[in-house]
Amino acid sequence: MNDTTQRIGFLGVGHLARCLIAGFLKSGLPADRLMLSPRGQAPAIAAEQGLVLAESNEALVEACEIVILAVRPADAAKAVAGLPWRDDQVLISACAGVPIAALAEQAARPRIVRIMPVTAAEICASPTVCYPASPDITDLIARLGSVIPLSGEADFETATVSAAVYGWVQKLIQISADWSAEQGLSREAARQLSAGIFIAAGQTVAASEEPMEDLLAHLATPGGITELGLKHLEAQMVDQAWAGACDAVLDRLTKD
Repeated sequence: MNDTTQRIGFLGVGHLARCLIAGFLKSGLPADRLMLSPRGQAPAIAAEQGLVLAESNEALVEACEIVILAVRPADAAKAVAGLPWRDDQVLISACAGVPIAALAEQAARPRIVRIMPVTAAEICASPTVCYPASPDITDLIARLGSVIPLSGEADFETATVSAAVYGWVQKLIQISADWSAEQGLSREAARQLSAGIFIAAGQTVAASEEPMEDLLAHLATPGGITELGLKHLEAQMVDQAWAGACDAVLDRLTKD
């Protein structure tokens, strides 16, 4: 498929789809390349952005080479059932915890790909896992941020836990910013500083090949403020609580 000509449809238009649409447009994808299914937030978004609103889900599938499925996971299989799929199409699912096999039972003809973006796609900054990866799809998803291809679907649910971690990190940013504001820092300065610190930490880890334990050891010098805070967090068993939260999400994603 040619990324410069294919039409991309959105089957299910809620908050995540709104962010993906915004990211695609921000990346320079022409508005006439996008088509929306007619329910949810689609009519309002189509009017705001000058996008095509399909008359029905059937019309959407007939008109598009790529269809992005962004409905509630419990509704995913039902949403793709009975539609006029073709062999030359790609169905991209952004539904957490829904395996390819479950979708293929209802939509056997299109090639099915799973992705798990986060709302940072809106600003083209989402790290998005993808399986199976192929150049045509990774080039498209790279418009929304970095693409992390997975070698097998068995890894997908573990990787999807990071979509929940994304929200938890925002909570940590909020806690840090609120604490700084309570000490007298302006709320805007506290917000920007807290957000920037988390961004800087992530970029440092991503840009380095050094083991993460060694990166942290360089910061947590004996008797320093980083070591002081880490010892307090360890005493509160924060690492165990964090891992436990990840376990709980993975259990939700993998249970039948």
